[in-house]
Amino acid sequence: MNAVPAVLVRRGPAAFAEAPAAEDKVRATVQTSRRSGARLVRRASSRHTIIRAATLDDVDEIHDLITVNLSEGHLLARRREEIAAHIERFVVATQRGRVVACADLAPLSRAVAEVRSLIVSEQARFGGIGRRLLDELIARASIAGFEKVCAFTHSPSYFVRRGFSIVPHVWLPEKISTDCNTCAQFRHCGQYAVMLPLVRIHTSDVPLASLHG
Repeated sequence: MNAVPAVLVRRGPAAFAEAPAAEDKVRATVQTSRRSGARLVRRASSRHTIIRAATLDDVDEIHDLITVNLSEGHLLARRREEIAAHIERFVVATQRGRVVACADLAPLSRAVAEVRSLIVSEQARFGGIGRRLLDELIARASIAGFEKVCAFTHSPSYFVRRGFSIVPHVWLPEKISTDCNTCAQFRHCGQYAVMLPLVRIHTSDVPLASLHG
């Protein structure tokens, strides 16, 4: 498995009208999985890496991980306060108790969720950690009832190997209305839009009623 590029996705403000309701679906999924012991984000990896749901105790390490990798040029900074406010959307990978990778599933609408801040620290690359984090976010989105997952990336081949397709930006109007219209690079964007249609996962571990309120 090739190394995960330091930054694959762009973040943006949570200003879309439907986003709060959609975000509730992600939160409900995480809370239900914690109560029921569902396999989503608590599965331990082989050897020393554990994939799990992020907690408020991880905010500083997530922020530091993002900040350290800003110099590679593909990542937007995120404030600690923003990370803390949306901590239930994050999954992290830890090694010996330290956060070495993170990813965020951000709802853009009731139908579409975006992968953001998918990053693996330099010393933890080449071990498939990024792939496992992406798989966790896809599973979360499927259980939460989203119809597709998208990302905006400078490294589309990484996502294509995971089943995503490169699509025109206009196929994701939720992203354009949420973030792109206010971006200085809107007409000169160097990122590719990638999208993955989802198959709804029905599981007895996570009652569907709890995901949709």
